[in-house]
Amino acid sequence: MVVGAVRAGVPTSGGVVAAVGYRVGPGRGASATGRGLVRRRRRRWVRITAFGATTLLVAAGGVGWAVYAKLSGNITPDEAAAAELAKYDKERPTSLVKDARNILLIGSDSREGRDNARYGRDSGTERSDTTILLHLSAGRGSATAVSLPRDLMVDLPGCRRPDGSRSAPRFAMFNQAFQLGGSACTIRTVEKLTDIRVDHHVVVDFHGFKEMVDAVDGVQVCLREPIDDRAAKLRLPAGRVTLNGEQALGYVRARKTLGDGSDTERMERQQRFLGALVNKVRSNDVLLNPVKLYPVLDAATSSLTTDPKLASLRGLYELVRGLRDIPMEQVQFLTVPRESYAYDTNRDQLVEPAAERLFERLRTDAPVAVEGDGLQRHAPLRRPDTRDGAYGDSFPGPYRGPAVTVSPPPTFRGNTAAEDACE
Repeated sequence: MVVGAVRAGVPTSGGVVAAVGYRVGPGRGASATGRGLVRRRRRRWVRITAFGATTLLVAAGGVGWAVYAKLSGNITPDEAAAAELAKYDKERPTSLVKDARNILLIGSDSREGRDNARYGRDSGTERSDTTILLHLSAGRGSATAVSLPRDLMVDLPGCRRPDGSRSAPRFAMFNQAFQLGGSACTIRTVEKLTDIRVDHHVVVDFHGFKEMVDAVDGVQVCLREPIDDRAAKLRLPAGRVTLNGEQALGYVRARKTLGDGSDTERMERQQRFLGALVNKVRSNDVLLNPVKLYPVLDAATSSLTTDPKLASLRGLYELVRGLRDIPMEQVQFLTVPRESYAYDTNRDQLVEPAAERLFERLRTDAPVAVEGDGLQRHAPLRRPDTRDGAYGDSFPGPYRGPAVTVSPPPTFRGNTAAEDACE
């Protein structure tokens, strides 16, 4: 703007910086003619500058709104599920802890659409290929993701089918709930099984999963043995490998040639992958870099169906804004305690009382622990004489009394996002 002042014939020495960005000498305008000339030019520059700034703000706001509208428009609100759940609201469990949240993550095996059709024939139905109950603690100090086996034998409620008819209650595999009545039927089944209120739900298909992995430039995993699975179209060497979206999908879905071929092994592999994905997003400055964040958000939202409260960027932001501060060792993954079903070894049933112990901890927002070997810890904890609440939510407020013995949280087989599978 100093150049503009020189061109206007305004001296630049011995003056002060004017509001519009050029310098005016104190001697200029000693005559009426000079003072009027400067004022007219000053008003003109102010108008030009103000108009330019306003134009930039409007343009920036327009671009920002366009981006926001596009990303929000990517998300499909699950209005049908909301209406169905509203009919049974009095039967649903009550949330026991304010601000704690339970989100049901459903991976759909739908073959609908060109990109998903390559994974099999579209029969017009879909089942939940993967289902995870994600519990976020009230203080957002921890996140616990519990995998629910698709072959788990459970009581399914009567559900509204896509054609408007209703199914009869039945005892069947868990993933049939999604086939019968979509996300609403799956939510009601989970709530009946766990007595935990599901606050939100998210459904993502094969295409959305792949796009998310590619948006973060792949996810690194550690393979103890090489993989050659023709069904999953997956051929990888042993050691550290960065998977692209297509490879990642094959990795988390394969079960015939990886491990012991069981669904339990597959769920544990999925959990390790999700931990690696969380690490990649957190360590790659994605959350703080708009250039990196936009493609991730675009991919993450492009294939999402959620409850109406989450079906916008604002809804998602309000849910996850506290998650970035959770320590990686407090992002936990585990499978609900299960064993082979007594009447069919190809199906699962809950192990009691371990499963109910887990559900009760989640209902009351009480801590749980995970260990790779699944061993229970029996050594009691000793509470020191402290005033800083070092033990978190388990010991709120100052404490001045003598040390007391308390029971440790129950431990379940699982892993955390901080673990390295290669070590």
